[in-house]
Amino acid sequence: MVVYSLNVPIPGGIERLAATLHPRLVGFDRVRERHTLVCKRFEADDLAPDRLFERVRRALAGAPAVEARATGIDWFETPVRGPGPVAYVAIESPGLHDIHRRLVAAFDPIPDLEGDEYVPHVTLARGGSTDRARDLAAVEVEPIEWTISELVLHDARHEEQVRTLPLPSH
Repeated sequence: MVVYSLNVPIPGGIERLAATLHPRLVGFDRVRERHTLVCKRFEADDLAPDRLFERVRRALAGAPAVEARATGIDWFETPVRGPGPVAYVAIESPGLHDIHRRLVAAFDPIPDLEGDEYVPHVTLARGGSTDRARDLAAVEVEPIEWTISELVLHDARHEEQVRTLPLPSH
């Protein structure tokens, strides 16, 4: 199975927030060191990255740059994949939801994870106690706002960036 994701570059403010929260994350089983905001995942037996990128580009033709806002910390008690709980930075962005819907219309959604179930977020840590996740979610954070002006196709197997798609897309 080949896995790619179309990611939103996150602003430095979210990286700084994650660094500030790090002492509160060490009690989780796994702390995420590389932070990502996934817009859409792609899974198939045979995906050529250049063909995939071209299909993504066509699906998003005319898509504008969109606004996003990190609003606080939240958590999933029982995530769709992997151990829970998952503590994350919650992201609000109607424009990102629009982009996601366009991609789900052009590519099959990952069941229980995409489409109506899509929750934009930046994972901070996973595994451990729900009390720790609940306590972390109670931490007040200043909102972080930014403009999503590009998306990055990422090869999950090789942990590398494949191509960048600027927004607005042509």
